[in-house]
Amino acid sequence: MSLGKVLITEKIHPVLEKELTKAGWQCTHIEQITYEEITAIIADYVGLVVRSNIQVDKKLLDIAKQLRFVGRAGSGMELINVAYAKQKGICCFNSPEGNKDAVAEQVIGMLMCLCHNIVKADASLRQKKWERLANRGNELMGKTVGIIGYGNTGSAVAQRLQGFDVKILAYDKFKTNFSDAYVQEASLEQLHTHADVISLHIPLNETTYNWINYSFVQQFKKNIFLINASRGGILDTLSVLQALEEGLLQGVALDVFENERMQAFTEKDWLWFEKLITKSNVVITPHTAGLSEQSSYKIAYVLSQKINKYFLNTKKKSKTK
Repeated sequence: MSLGKVLITEKIHPVLEKELTKAGWQCTHIEQITYEEITAIIADYVGLVVRSNIQVDKKLLDIAKQLRFVGRAGSGMELINVAYAKQKGICCFNSPEGNKDAVAEQVIGMLMCLCHNIVKADASLRQKKWERLANRGNELMGKTVGIIGYGNTGSAVAQRLQGFDVKILAYDKFKTNFSDAYVQEASLEQLHTHADVISLHIPLNETTYNWINYSFVQQFKKNIFLINASRGGILDTLSVLQALEEGLLQGVALDVFENERMQAFTEKDWLWFEKLITKSNVVITPHTAGLSEQSSYKIAYVLSQKINKYFLNTKKKSKTK
């Protein structure tokens, strides 16, 4: 017996559809679909899976009269009105476990690029300039790395830092008592005092929007390296660039940005972008940290297992009553 119809949108690894179908869901996968096209058909579906382009807002949720779940292939849930979905009894799932390893590896890579001027030296040599002293590195060993947000990705970063002989401090607003052999739970004040590096791994919401700004950077006792591979909106790019220009930051690595649609850049967006690309102590990538060959499979598989486990367990419980 079918568990119901599921609409899968955008480009998502086929293992998702395979695993959901195996469990009894009737899947329709439409990679190229607009918000308007979804609203026209969503009333027929009990499940909806999105990735990064579709806004699951109040209007869509009200139209989806049969909807029982929304799945997000990835980590951030800012595109989904989770609170309103819960009010309507709609379950929301995501799969941050799927790309945590890919993001963690890129964070380490970006940090190495900053510490050892790898991108700067590469660009210099491509211009036929042999500049050794100007590209001398700064060893990570012996320094203190601060992690803000100690969930799936933050903890994965901490694990990969073990071989560098660094002290790791982690702050998480919603977690306590997580210190272990390789990370020490810390307050924001401790990070401000001791950190040489800050890596951000927090969600984007009303409380974190533009939280990382000039005032935040000013509170650090040291000139830190700042890395953001979580969500662009948590960082006020222009004010962070001001801190960089004033020497409050040694360097910045960004995989995510306030606006990631270049075709829709505003005058302000072009301002921070043009500033970023002129800085030799800035490393930027186009939101690729979580896009490894392996993560696309893991994101889809993890999501399928969460959906199947929840609804099959619910089905079993209803039978035993």
